[in-house]
Amino acid sequence: MITMIMMRRKPFLRGFAVIVPVVLAAVLMLVPTRATSADAKSSPTEVSVDNFTFGPDTLTVAANSTVTWINKDDVPHTIASNDGLFKSKALDTDDKYSYTFTKPGTYSYFCSIHPKMVGKIVVQ
Repeated sequence: MITMIMMRRKPFLRGFAVIVPVVLAAVLMLVPTRATSADAKSSPTEVSVDNFTFGPDTLTVAANSTVTWINKDDVPHTIASNDGLFKSKALDTDDKYSYTFTKPGTYSYFCSIHPKMVGKIVVQ
């Protein structure tokens, strides 16, 4: 009787030994992995325009990063670099402007409608 029970369990155990690794492999394929440094370098970053300020006022990003400014204020604003490299149209509430920074350096910008609003992007 014991021998018959043991004989019946062996096919079950063999099947279990095959199924577990397959299920484990499937689960591991579905779990997101950490972002690579290449992904991090191209990930978008946001600057909020609110209450007549840029937040954060200084943002550090990797080269090839896209920065997006979002106007959360009730009045229009622009995003204009001091050196003329980029300039947005007037952004109304919830409008967005994006620019991709490809070269390392420090990029100062301001709102051309409200010149006391200033910010800086540091690209590494």
